Amino acid sequence: MSSDDAFPNRNGKKILVKKNGPYIVKGGIPLVRKTQVVSEFGEPLTWKSEGPIPLEGNEYELCRCGQSKNFPFCDDTHKQVDFDGAETADPGLTSNRQRPLKKGVHLFIKKDPSLCMTSGFCGFYKAPLSSFLAESGDTQKRSLAMAMVERCPAGSLTYRIEPDEPDIEPDLPQMIADTTEITSDGPIIGSLWVMGGIPVERSDGEPFETRNRVTLCNCGKSSNKPLCDGTHRHRARELGRQRKPK
Repeated sequence: MSSDDAFPNRNGKKILVKKNGPYIVKGGIPLVRKTQVVSEFGEPLTWKSEGPIPLEGNEYELCRCGQSKNFPFCDDTHKQVDFDGAETADPGLTSNRQRPLKKGVHLFIKKDPSLCMTSGFCGFYKAPLSSFLAESGDTQKRSLAMAMVERCPAGSLTYRIEPDEPDIEPDLPQMIADTTEITSDGPIIGSLWVMGGIPVERSDGEPFETRNRVTLCNCGKSSNKPLCDGTHRHRARELGRQRKPK
């Protein structure tokens, strides 16, 4: 499901990107916390729900500059730090940017590199996704490859069973997750994970393609704004992204 037609929006749910400002969330979209579950080798395996974040009203603003004192909500700090939120992400169709990976057995995987935020769900220690795809004649390996693709929060990876069939997507509820990633330096604040086909609109009014899985930058340093590119993880200490216990 990567087409806007697959996600009819009749309930007013959407996310507006404010120029050099926050994300304006409309339509009473639930906001939750999710934390990575990792192996003893630090491999991301799945997501654990940490419950809802209380909201007041059907509209709220989420931090985009990464420096709010009321994270994940905006507290207007972006005005004090002269935040440059220039939007450089391609709003075009992901199908125009996708590249097919090696052909598998009843499994065809494509990747849109521009959406990748290096979350790490696409492989295990010494066992990348490509190895499972190459051995997809084994149904257990095929199933693991499918699960890896479905756990990619950015939707950079998609799969289908046969080349002339539509993509298969996980059935995700419409919500936004304030994520926590587990790293060798401890838990850090991750991106905003937008699920369930919620429309995202640029500050100039141009819509992005509505997709089932989207990750939005909330550190202020992505080179692909408003989308996340993984910068928060690579510069976690410098940006003060350590997640403090609640």
